[in-house]
Amino acid sequence: MKWLIASDIHGSAYYCRLLLEAFVREKADRILLLGDILYHGPRNDLPRDYAPREVCAMLDSVKDSILCVRGNCDTEVDQMVLNFPILAEYAILSEGSRMIFAVHGHNFNIEKLPPLHNGDILLHGHTHIPVIDRHDSFTYLNPGSVSIPKNDSPHSYMTLENGHFEWKDISGDMYMEFDLE
Repeated sequence: MKWLIASDIHGSAYYCRLLLEAFVREKADRILLLGDILYHGPRNDLPRDYAPREVCAMLDSVKDSILCVRGNCDTEVDQMVLNFPILAEYAILSEGSRMIFAVHGHNFNIEKLPPLHNGDILLHGHTHIPVIDRHDSFTYLNPGSVSIPKNDSPHSYMTLENGHFEWKDISGDMYMEFDLE
């Protein structure tokens, strides 16, 4: 199975459209959204083409392909206008013998770890910065942000297929990769 993994759309219809084009281009089976779907949040400027209603319609068009975790900007009101679950605090994926613990990053992160075994992956967004960070017992991965990247990083997403992660800018050019060993 091929996953397209993205975080922090923050209501940008422009970048949501490009993300869904990437979903088709990548021929991914599923999308994993790591939260902050509709609202831009008080610390962020409005993203390009801020239009949460349009984002709802676009994401609902592929609702059966989406797995989503709750971000710090996602609320019950957002769930009322989206037709797929967005309020789960975490999701667990299995990749071989490894667990991928997927969260937004505001509750569980490298400062406050979830229960992980040796070799597991902590996957989260929230910081808007793409990361591969190997620790003694786990690896932390972050896809960056689709719509509001920080630290001069690109508008980006990740793919995961057969234990191989690729970070790509929104046009599909790969700029980082990581293999589970």
